[in-house]
Amino acid sequence: MSAPRIAVIGGGLGGAAAALALHRCGFEVAVYEKSAELGEIGAGLNLSPNALKAFRYLGIEDAALKTGCQAEEQIIRSFRSGRVIARPKRSGDVAARYGAPFLTMHRADLLSLLIAPLPDRVFHLGAECTGAETRAGGAVAHFADGTSVEADIVIGADGIHSAVRDSVFGHIEPRFTGCICWRGLVPGEALPDPGFARQMVAWWGPHGHVVHYPVRRAGGLVNFVAHYDSDGWTGESWTHECDRSELLETYARWNPALLGLIEASDKYYKWALYDRDPLDRWTRGRVTLLGDSAHPMLPYLGQGACMAVEDGCILARAVSWASGDPDAALAEYQRVRMPRTTRAQLGSRFRARQNHLASPVARFYRDMKMAWRSMVGADSSAGQAAEFFDYDVARDGRFEAAPGATGATVAGGPITPAAGES
Repeated sequence: MSAPRIAVIGGGLGGAAAALALHRCGFEVAVYEKSAELGEIGAGLNLSPNALKAFRYLGIEDAALKTGCQAEEQIIRSFRSGRVIARPKRSGDVAARYGAPFLTMHRADLLSLLIAPLPDRVFHLGAECTGAETRAGGAVAHFADGTSVEADIVIGADGIHSAVRDSVFGHIEPRFTGCICWRGLVPGEALPDPGFARQMVAWWGPHGHVVHYPVRRAGGLVNFVAHYDSDGWTGESWTHECDRSELLETYARWNPALLGLIEASDKYYKWALYDRDPLDRWTRGRVTLLGDSAHPMLPYLGQGACMAVEDGCILARAVSWASGDPDAALAEYQRVRMPRTTRAQLGSRFRARQNHLASPVARFYRDMKMAWRSMVGADSSAGQAAEFFDYDVARDGRFEAAPGATGATVAGGPITPAAGES
């Protein structure tokens, strides 16, 4: 069989990572995005060392290091006094331990890095997918304008409200977590302490927490996300604007320095946080899922974007490994990825409960445990997520004995761009 044609539904981070990996492995790939232009909603991203190693595989690590921010340190503080609960290892220590640093970055900047090496012909904008199906030894994606596209593989990377997932596996109702989130962006120069703007800080308190970190060097932007247990809002959209007073009332008893940061934003957005159970399969026939379409997760381990980018890399490795057999490729992709992403989903649920402990006694014991681990434990990461940091997509050895490989080498190092690519 000739090299498979692959249609990626969704031009977000996961879809773009998959397209870049597949393109650089020599496969014919097309991305269909419902928006009229490529862009990312939201603001900040945590990118742990496993994501940086995926960028290395994709050939964009150097660009990411130039674009993103390496916080001078990561700190967990008590919500009111600002007392340091834990001070995980500094950025240089993280890189030495896990083989790559920890970055924070604006979502739009990362998307730009992923799509920049791809030819314009790869992208088809204004293409709203309504579903996909396996047909006659291939797959078909259907669009709202009545058109259809045939491919050997269709990848649903169309996010948490995936039309591809719903069409293949049926609609999955989300579960409201009882948590509301707010976000904002603050110019670094608006803060009285420049050092405060360069730190990555999590403030833990009863029924909620707030994180803030730098996301862009040029302009010195600081992103904050505030979480609080409440059923006062149930809208899932990330783009609903709200008033500053909501945050100041909710966090009125929290640390003055934190409130000063929150006040410095000129726009605020809120959304309700929903959760979904892990799926028992991602693939049916020649249609598979990737990123939030497959494994939407709560943000408390900072692994959502990391896992989506890893998915794209491993999918490309699986397609290369299968030597023109799409069925074998998709089976192997699902086998390799599902255990890891399920651990991340369930781990994020556990971390959510730990971050919002209401009992002062429970918080005391949690804080003592975190402080001990930060000083001497094997896992000194801010969210106790170090089990995910060691992973390297280029060296995942769980592929079965390969029937052959096409395109770039699928293990042991980054993809080499084709002639003429950057």
